[in-house]
Amino acid sequence: MNKKDKLKDILLITPPFTQLNTPYPATPYLKGFLNTKGIDCYQIDLGIEVINQLFTKHFLNILFEEAFLSKTILSENSKRIYVLKNEYLKTVEPVIQFLQGKNPTLGREICAGKFLPQASRFDVIDDLEWAFGIMGMQDKAKHLATLYLEDLSDFIVECVDEHFGFSRYAERLGRSANSFDELFDYLQNPLSIIENLTIDILKSHIEKFQPKFICFSVPFPGNLTAAFRCCQFIKEHYPSIKTAMGGGFANTELRSITETKVFHFFDFITLDDGELPIEILIENVLNNDPKSPNYQLFKRTFLLENGKVVFNNFSLRNDYKQLNVGTPDYSDLLLDQYISVIEVANPMHSLWSDGRWNKLTMAHGCYWGKCTFCDTSLDYIKLYEPIAAKTLVDKMEQLIAQTGENGFHFVDEAAPPALMRDVALEILNRNLVVTWWTNIRFEKSFTKDLCRLLKASGCVAVSGGLEVASDRLLALIQKGVTVEQVAQVTHHFTEAGIMVHAYLMYGYPTQTEQETIDSLEMVRQLFELGIIQSGFWHQFALTAHSPIGLEPEKYKIVPDIQPITFANNDVQFKDKTGINHEKYSFGLKKSLYNFMHGICFELPLQDWFDDFRIPKTKIPKDFIRNCIASNDTLITKSTSRIIWLGNPPFVEYITKNKKGRNMELIQLQFHTQDAVVNVSFEKGKGEWLVKKMTELHISKSNKITFSDLKTNYEEEIQEDFELFWYSKGMDAIKEIGLLVL
Repeated sequence: MNKKDKLKDILLITPPFTQLNTPYPATPYLKGFLNTKGIDCYQIDLGIEVINQLFTKHFLNILFEEAFLSKTILSENSKRIYVLKNEYLKTVEPVIQFLQGKNPTLGREICAGKFLPQASRFDVIDDLEWAFGIMGMQDKAKHLATLYLEDLSDFIVECVDEHFGFSRYAERLGRSANSFDELFDYLQNPLSIIENLTIDILKSHIEKFQPKFICFSVPFPGNLTAAFRCCQFIKEHYPSIKTAMGGGFANTELRSITETKVFHFFDFITLDDGELPIEILIENVLNNDPKSPNYQLFKRTFLLENGKVVFNNFSLRNDYKQLNVGTPDYSDLLLDQYISVIEVANPMHSLWSDGRWNKLTMAHGCYWGKCTFCDTSLDYIKLYEPIAAKTLVDKMEQLIAQTGENGFHFVDEAAPPALMRDVALEILNRNLVVTWWTNIRFEKSFTKDLCRLLKASGCVAVSGGLEVASDRLLALIQKGVTVEQVAQVTHHFTEAGIMVHAYLMYGYPTQTEQETIDSLEMVRQLFELGIIQSGFWHQFALTAHSPIGLEPEKYKIVPDIQPITFANNDVQFKDKTGINHEKYSFGLKKSLYNFMHGICFELPLQDWFDDFRIPKTKIPKDFIRNCIASNDTLITKSTSRIIWLGNPPFVEYITKNKKGRNMELIQLQFHTQDAVVNVSFEKGKGEWLVKKMTELHISKSNKITFSDLKTNYEEEIQEDFELFWYSKGMDAIKEIGLLVL
């Protein structure tokens, strides 16, 4: 390839650091869209490129030398790591290769012990031994290798660069920085050793592709500082290159920006859906034709004009429908260099950091859109637009062909149950073998049979917001669910073999200490019964664009409003209850950590809180168990669709003598993946069922309802259908794949 072929006018960048195991989806989404417009571009994930150069023998040795020369090796833990530096230098590259999936046999040596040097992160290893038997040897090795890398990360933070983190860099500087001053002052400092590495890699890409326009997608506060460092370098050394920022951070934090110094780094900042804004920016930056009808008519774009920050939203063009934004394109990204890590020995919890997942979205926005803590006033939540199941599965097949990966993470705000059903049916109809997971609401639409359908299509896990396990607070949140409903739905998923992660919240406005402890007891019971496998507690954060942020007086809080020139999302506030919710943080998280490992359910709740007394829970010990038990129902709606997932049965006719009378029976033998099930019916009824199973099979396009079956049965058999449908034999068949949807 000659030099001219390599040139790219447009460079899309995800700055360090976001994820180790899989690309953040923003730039693949944009590249996929630009493909539909015939616009050529190149994308890079600076984060994974930095990590893969950082954890090499050569660069790790530089870090050790830097730490020694700066005389910052202070703690016993860092001293130990430094003394063992030769062991780290010897093992670091083989470990990275193993975590990239390139050296799987090393897992045996890692698990055998005496291979990895161990520092403080390994102190908990004895408590976790039980989990490795559940997760397998390769997962055990990944977990040990992750602890090894976390030890090195601790050393880097203490001795070399205090801002380092595997999924963030200098996050504090970007989190709710109402003023740009602190970050701007930081940018006047010399580059850290890791920032220098980042800039070296960026420079190599710029020299290779010689772009005219570089767009940074900044999803989180932990990406912000690195993005500014990159632009600082670009403006100093390549002043003709135009730069832009978009992504989740800009969409939520920079909607009120007035600080002109920001635009010394970025020429443009765009908000919300990025497809149309970037298309118009490209047209203006690359063509810059005053005769163009779109000249200087931008879409949701901040820029500097006459020394002032202006918001240019003058373009009258409508945003693209989801049908027309193309399929994410992962080309250019170094897919074989991403690193699978397992931070917590919990199969559900590991999904975020283990494995290469193709990212897709079932629906833009949230179909519920009412939760009072959520940014429901912003377009990324309030503009709900689902994608047709056929189109979505088309995209899945395209990504499988491009990436060679069959794993999918649907990154929805909350995937709609009806669309999940249709996607599952489409996957099964095409005989695709895929593994997928997504985020949901724990709503009653997730019946036992829907969960079994989702499992059959490859769904392995769901995550959802239980938030505060209190019906009063769930109603105040407008979550649209109850604790009983959550228990029933999570039970359905778990019974189907789908893992469940719950997002948990404490410190919600007006929440009492009694409600916090009662919520913890609910969570304890959910884990003890095994119907939730993973969770995460976070303290309530007030955001400017949520219903609470817009009307704080309704929720009895007093926000601390500061002048905004830069970021505006998280808002400090005082709860009129006067409760210090922060004191519960450690106990809630410590208990959850143990619950996720299947231990300590028998401990009194007080044992998790050493420094103060807590109220006794008012929740009965069998509350969640009773919630699950109350879920049994025999009612089938007449409009419910009936489908058959299984294989055709072997048929055998037999004759039985009952009270001196011969009775002809039909015996149906069903073979599932792990069992053989025999069911007998009277001959006529059994023959009717076998015929109907062919019509009901998942591969057929027939949409047969319960009402259709009932009418046909009663016409042909001339007996009451309900007596047949709710019989013992039919119950057995329902358990192996006859679903009511």
